[in-house]
Amino acid sequence: MNKENKLGMGLGALLSKTSNKNEANNSFQKINISQIVPNPSQPRKNFKDEELKELSSSIKNQGLIQPIIVKPTDDNQFQIIAGERRWRACQLNGMHEVDCVIKDIDETSILEAALIENIQREDLNVIEEANAYKGLIDIKGINKENLAKLIGKSSSHVSNILRLLELDKKIQEMVIQGDLTMGHARALIGVPDAINKANEIIEKKLSVRQIEKITSEFKKNKIKKILKDPNIVDLEKELSDKIGLKTSIQFNENGSSGSLTLYYSDLNQLDDLMKRLKK
Repeated sequence: MNKENKLGMGLGALLSKTSNKNEANNSFQKINISQIVPNPSQPRKNFKDEELKELSSSIKNQGLIQPIIVKPTDDNQFQIIAGERRWRACQLNGMHEVDCVIKDIDETSILEAALIENIQREDLNVIEEANAYKGLIDIKGINKENLAKLIGKSSSHVSNILRLLELDKKIQEMVIQGDLTMGHARALIGVPDAINKANEIIEKKLSVRQIEKITSEFKKNKIKKILKDPNIVDLEKELSDKIGLKTSIQFNENGSSGSLTLYYSDLNQLDDLMKRLKK
């Protein structure tokens, strides 16, 4: 079963299982477009003008084929559960009323429906996709593996997408705006001074391969540090305790040679170290 069918069933099941409080819930209802408000928890934040215009033109020519699903609020308004793009496109057409299906469901189910609807869309950018995944994990209390099964994706895909949320918000916004690709963004994860590197990518129009070369040395050193032999770590600690200075022992690739680095914090420490070495 493909992702769209699987999630489509999930959205339909979610909305059909909710309790209806009046007969209006069982049919379409015309609602003034000014009474409809977007869901503040909507994971999709970026609506492309050109795509909205295309959808607006389609609705103008063929009508609103799929109604907007809404929830009544306490201030005589209706909050969108699913269909914000259609609502925005109807506004562009100057429509005063739109067909809606009213569902009285709780906030958790509203967010779940919005997340599922957005994951169904193929043009969802990777940051919005990551936020949608995180939202479903939080709401359902499931792990990445179970989420992967739910949406018909591999566990590695889910993990790679979620890791993008580790990036600074400014870099995430660059991805949302289309200035950086997912490949660029992934290469910047965990890299120091990532924002400046992101700006450099945009200014110099660097390829993913070029930025991977720039950041690879840092990542190699980071991996080496993580994978350092525990015996070497113990030796460094023993030496540091003995001389009172931070030490670092590095082996070359062949393991037969290397370097010993001593770190001092001020000139007095350096002077004391030199005196001890001269003895």
